[in-house]
Amino acid sequence: MKYETLAAEYLQEKGYRIRIRNFRCRFGEIDIIAEDGGALVFFEIKYRSGGQCGNPLEAVDERKQRRISRAALYYYKENGYVKEQPCRFDVIGIEGNGAVRHIENAFEFQGWR
Repeated sequence: MKYETLAAEYLQEKGYRIRIRNFRCRFGEIDIIAEDGGALVFFEIKYRSGGQCGNPLEAVDERKQRRISRAALYYYKENGYVKEQPCRFDVIGIEGNGAVRHIENAFEFQGWR
């Protein structure tokens, strides 16, 4: 939760409008949903205390991407968005020293495979 707060503060400083934090549904969880320009942005936040655990951005594997994609689709439908509404999937990695790495368009929608 501490690192999601750090990420939310970072995003607000960058001009993002936070819509919801810790969105949960039966398909999965999305750490932060925000608006950037006219696009909805679905964020996965990852923290690693040190290099021995790997890069935090590497932790968002294909399985995790599918879960996030399904939860995003559910969010779209539940909130009345149309498929023409632009969106993207970003990942924020926070390292033990507090460094924040933001990867825009980190992955594409993974569908229902």
